[in-house]
Amino acid sequence: MQDAETVLNVIQERGRRGLPLEGIYRQLYNPDLYLRAYARLYRNPGSMTRGATRETVDGMSMAKIDAIIEALRFERYRWTPVRRVQIPKSNGKTRPLGIPTWSDRLLQEVMRSLLAAYYEPQFSELSHGFRPNRGCHTALEAVTRQWTGTKWFIEGDITQCFDRLDHEVLLSALGEKLHDNRFLRLVRHLLRAGYLEDWRYGKTLSGTPQGGIISPLLSNIYLDKLDRFVEQVLIPANTRGNARRQDKRHAALMARVRYWRRKGDHEQARALRKEMQRLPSRDPDDPGYRRLRYVRYADDFLLGFTGSKAEAEDIKRQLDTFLSETLNLELSSEKTLITHATTQPARFLGFDIVNQQADDKRDRTGQRSINGRIGLRVPAEVVRKRCTLYQRKGRPTHRPELLQDDDYSIVARYQAEYRGVVNYYLPAQNVFWFHKLGWVMETSLLKTLANKHKATITAIVKKHKALVRTPDGVRKCFEVTREQGDGKPPLVARFGGIPLQRQKLGPLKDQDPRTTIRFGRSELLQRLLADECELCGSTEQVEVHHIRKLADLKQRGRRERPAWAEIMSARRRKTLVVCRNCHMAIHHGRLKRQPTESVTGEPDDAKVSRPVRRGVDGKVLHTE
Repeated sequence: MQDAETVLNVIQERGRRGLPLEGIYRQLYNPDLYLRAYARLYRNPGSMTRGATRETVDGMSMAKIDAIIEALRFERYRWTPVRRVQIPKSNGKTRPLGIPTWSDRLLQEVMRSLLAAYYEPQFSELSHGFRPNRGCHTALEAVTRQWTGTKWFIEGDITQCFDRLDHEVLLSALGEKLHDNRFLRLVRHLLRAGYLEDWRYGKTLSGTPQGGIISPLLSNIYLDKLDRFVEQVLIPANTRGNARRQDKRHAALMARVRYWRRKGDHEQARALRKEMQRLPSRDPDDPGYRRLRYVRYADDFLLGFTGSKAEAEDIKRQLDTFLSETLNLELSSEKTLITHATTQPARFLGFDIVNQQADDKRDRTGQRSINGRIGLRVPAEVVRKRCTLYQRKGRPTHRPELLQDDDYSIVARYQAEYRGVVNYYLPAQNVFWFHKLGWVMETSLLKTLANKHKATITAIVKKHKALVRTPDGVRKCFEVTREQGDGKPPLVARFGGIPLQRQKLGPLKDQDPRTTIRFGRSELLQRLLADECELCGSTEQVEVHHIRKLADLKQRGRRERPAWAEIMSARRRKTLVVCRNCHMAIHHGRLKRQPTESVTGEPDDAKVSRPVRRGVDGKVLHTE
């Protein structure tokens, strides 16, 4: 059996060449692919979340992988209905989220890795959602660098895209390249596995389960047909001309400027030149020049068109027709808008996209430098909505839900929330608008700490104010330290100190389709494959004990903490390879002490022996 790296690289090469893929179902028998999937998923906190059954990543073992492969070999594997929960959205509505069981999640990751290796080299360069080395900022970078001169924006949004994906259309798209009926049948059963909501079963007659590991990739395969339609039909039909023709009024004024200069009347020439600089140098309504550009992120897409509004409306109608007749999808009438680029911003990925116009902005040669260039701006409502999270009746207030946390955790949480939104909007030209959010959050933080310690805000400021050096100079901030002991340096949490200076997006770095897939086994996999309990040394029924976070080990006092918890804490690992007996004892609270041996490794038949904890390499970690 080939290793995962070799298998994926072979499949990737076939995808790069556009060759059909056969026998992909047989690759599901490869245990190395499951180990690779396990290494990718186990760190995710969602792996400890239960689906419709009690199964989670806790208790993962090679036996579980063998059981999945055995069921697949005889086509006996059955998908479990996902547990559905409703996630609230910002507009007051809810979004369904499906939570699969761990075995289903593991198999989906294996299928995703195989399909991604094959389809990634074939996807359109205009698609940026749910793809490696791509994201919101790469999509915005393509817009700002390549859409200069855009006159109309067509904002596209598909109504309930992920819930309405037609299963037959999706399976037909997969069947065009994947010549393996067993694999297609497995995907069909996945799509129709159903869901449990409030313990009531519901059928899934359309759509892909949101929350599934493979769902984003399947949606990209589905919507790739839209990308190809725009690339191969709409863009060629609405792109013509090498450059706009020169504006007649501008050309006439330029000729008069030259005439008066030759006559020696520089005052008249200067006045005419100022008048000329208020006119475009090229005809903006040139019927011989058209450009159409397109970018998509998940189910949101944006088109930039240089031409007339009537032609833009015709493009929108063609998109609506293609989506309804070919993909059985529908454009949202509320969110699919045609906006004039210079008078009204378009909303895409949370940014306002504008066509900049400023005659007074000039480069060193005197030419207008930003006219027609695309700019990114922070919408005013984004700042306002963020501020309301920390306000009450329009004024900053404390957060009662954080009063039980220590100072370090409170400051770290405020900083993480502030840093997250600021870093996302740093490419915007008006990122300095977040000064208001910074002040509101800072006041809320100080009030929270003052309320916790029953002190005044002035006292909190004096206690925690500090300075921090940044690439843009020294900035004021608030700082809290947490001592770790054992000679370790203290942990430091700061709020503030983030310069609100615009950072232009870097050059667009597309993934090289010739890049080979490399996979090195993690420490956890090496410990699992060693097939030995790290507590008692048994080699029977070895599996992995998982916890959500290391902080769970500190819920009880150090003297009461069992030896297995001390081992995980000392290694700073959320996993422990144990046998079935030790694992059951851990969960039932029966494993209080670790089996003892003498420090020298001799049998424990003397009264001077002490409990010893050893690492994977056999070295003594700690003695009591």
